[in-house]
Amino acid sequence: MAVSRIKALIECDIHKVWDTVSDVRNYGWRCDLSRTEIIDEKQFIEYTKDGYPTAFTVTVTEPYRRWEFDMENTNMTGHWSGIFTAKGTSTEVEFTECVKAKKFYLRPFVKVYLKRQQRLFVEDLKKAVS
Repeated sequence: MAVSRIKALIECDIHKVWDTVSDVRNYGWRCDLSRTEIIDEKQFIEYTKDGYPTAFTVTVTEPYRRWEFDMENTNMTGHWSGIFTAKGTSTEVEFTECVKAKKFYLRPFVKVYLKRQQRLFVEDLKKAVS
């Protein structure tokens, strides 16, 4: 299982950061998504720009503190957690992904892919809340 973690300080109030990340209906700030589909309160699907779906099941919601979910698509299964900490007028975020590739030939590339995706997510988030 590959584990990737990113920590960043975002120059924005924790409420706006949390609201942006956790509002899966308003995905427009994410440059990698074409759409989202809400199944119910705990489940949603994200579609990449190429239309590739990943299903998510929310497992923990502690507003303005912690958000976690399980995720799965045809290539992987895993878990994502986000920790949000107010630092004055800024917000520290720590995002951790633990992913297992379903296809053996993808395993060597998972960690590099996760790191790239996490950097992109944080860059998009910083732009969205600035």
